[in-house]
Amino acid sequence: QVQLVETGGGSVQPGGYLRLSCAASGTFRKITTMAWYRQASGKQREMVATISGRTSTAIAPSVQGRFTVSGDTSENSLSLQMNSLKPDDTAVYYCNAWVQITSEYNLREVWGQGTLFTVTS
Repeated sequence: QVQLVETGGGSVQPGGYLRLSCAASGTFRKITTMAWYRQASGKQREMVATISGRTSTAIAPSVQGRFTVSGDTSENSLSLQMNSLKPDDTAVYYCNAWVQITSEYNLREVWGQGTLFTVTS
């Protein structure tokens, strides 16, 4: 069983910053990709950032220049540094990973339980 645990949620004022972290645990061969998704109230879940390995990253245009993803899939860890936060960033943030359980042919998508943070004055 693979588990993803997110930490770092809370409440922040507009213009503030926050860092989210995600750690994977359990029994598996390797993680190929990790990502952050978010879902605001009444909206669809959207991808925020992804990482494969340590240097292959992607950031959604809506947060480009404000959010930075870091981590290393070989170390089963992922972080998201969020700066210049806006009320529109308020959402539940989910950690996501594609995990090879026993081989490259046994691939499973895993989600964390989500962590809420609110940007409000």
